[in-house]
Amino acid sequence: MNNDIQKAAERVAKLRAQADKLSAPLDDALAQLEKAERAEEDRRALRAENYDTRVAATYKDRLQEMTESAHAARERFFEALSGEPWFAGYVEYRSARHKREYILSEARAAQRNLGQVCTVPDQRWTDNRFADDLLEHLEKKAYESADKFGEEMRTARRDFISAE
Repeated sequence: MNNDIQKAAERVAKLRAQADKLSAPLDDALAQLEKAERAEEDRRALRAENYDTRVAATYKDRLQEMTESAHAARERFFEALSGEPWFAGYVEYRSARHKREYILSEARAAQRNLGQVCTVPDQRWTDNRFADDLLEHLEKKAYESADKFGEEMRTARRDFISAE
């Protein structure tokens, strides 16, 4: 039995020596990998800080540019809209509704001036769903465009940080 224990102990010692011999390069490789990963994390952290510093320093100028762009786009929109026949028709329709109020107001005043009992009906206003529907659709499209812009900004940051 002693002989079996001795053989097993020698075998364990031999395998342990082989394992130690093989584990040294693995330990070195793992240490190099850990060092490289830390260096990459540090590099990315520095790039993230640089990116964020630049964004924080330039956001006011970028907002001003975006505001000017929005004003110019709004003007172009109203110019284009005013030239559309359907829009001109709609303006004419809504204008007629407002002109009706002037006629009714003038008739009420005339009856009062003549000392008559006022028989002129009140203006009946109807809700204008056209504008609500148009605005709802416009906001949906605007958010889609803004979301795309936001994703482009996130991608630019991610790409900047990941760049070699």
